[in-house]
Amino acid sequence: MADRLAGKVAIVTGSTQGIGAATARLFAAEGARVIVNSFAADAHADAIMAELGTENAHFVQGDVSDPAAMQALADAALARFGRVDILVNNAGVDIFSDPLLMTPEQWQRCLGIDLEGAWNATRAVLPGMLTQGRGNIVNIASVHGHKIIKGCFPYPVAKHALIGLTKSLGIEYAARGIRVNSISPGLIMTDKVEAWLASLPDPQAERDRQTAILPCKRIGLPEEVAYTALFLASDEARFINATDILIDGGRSQVYHD
Repeated sequence: MADRLAGKVAIVTGSTQGIGAATARLFAAEGARVIVNSFAADAHADAIMAELGTENAHFVQGDVSDPAAMQALADAALARFGRVDILVNNAGVDIFSDPLLMTPEQWQRCLGIDLEGAWNATRAVLPGMLTQGRGNIVNIASVHGHKIIKGCFPYPVAKHALIGLTKSLGIEYAARGIRVNSISPGLIMTDKVEAWLASLPDPQAERDRQTAILPCKRIGLPEEVAYTALFLASDEARFINATDILIDGGRSQVYHD
């Protein structure tokens, strides 16, 4: 099926690498005009924009933790393409710490990006969506929003809350044409995960260990998350609201020590 997002305008935050970049590419391929976003105007931003082109894509630098920057992002989308139909809140940061050793700055950064960042962008686009009587928000949460892994605090706090935000807003605005859903990826082979594996003493051993505990015996791909975002953002999912979809190869359903 082609042109599943034809005529629609989508903002994808954190979309110059990983899941965000895969989502921006797929949305553009399916007919959407895409606002690409990152906190940095760097080589990754240049690369994705060179790939998408400037006719149907536009890059806006902005930190999701800054409400003013997210309002500027929404304003730029309206100025460039005239409307916003879809928002994918993908920007995130991994903060893992011992709760008592974590600094106040780490706590604020994690919650400020992973939770408040999604709200900042949502709040910026909601008025326009409500005016047009139609809008679609997809939040990228995490399997950490369902299961607790020791040593990962406070990341699961933010992701549990993001799923709660998804459900609450989905119900709040359902009768006004707004759908809000989330996706909870498990281990996905992004550039960040590749870099983490490369930093370990034995990258292959850890890759093998991670693969072995997945029921499907393979690690997920960014495109697999992007295709779920595409489905949720399309009219095919028009009766799906306030729902979270796990994409983790079944791992969270299996008991592990």
